Amino acid sequence: MAAKRVLSIGQCDYDHGNIARMLRHHFGAEAVPAADGVEALEHLRKGPFHLILVNRILDRSGEEGLEVIRLLRRQPELAATPIMLVSNYPTAQEQAIKLGAAPGFGKDALTHGSTLQMLRSYLEAEERAAASPQSVAAKA
Repeated sequence: MAAKRVLSIGQCDYDHGNIARMLRHHFGAEAVPAADGVEALEHLRKGPFHLILVNRILDRSGEEGLEVIRLLRRQPELAATPIMLVSNYPTAQEQAIKLGAAPGFGKDALTHGSTLQMLRSYLEAEERAAASPQSVAAKA
């Protein structure tokens, strides 16, 4: 079985490294970084992802992660791909859920059992729908 792929949007290098190590260690998953929504869509056109993680505030641009979630949720071909906000702020998590994201987690809870259990439901499922590169490219 191929490794699960996670698109990690807007993390600084340090946080992306921590997230990538955790995903690899606990789930054998590959974390692919994207600086912003535009780069994320480019990655999504090239191959499927099983989960998308979006930082609350994108490191390089300062863009709000909620705007990236809005952008991604407007793509019908990503409807089955779970998106989570990475934020310690409950209010931000509530806003992300209202936009169609799954409940996310904060960086301070990265290795907590509750976070691992939440991720397990997406990264250990036998047949998880992933966005097809052809369907994303067709909408571009």
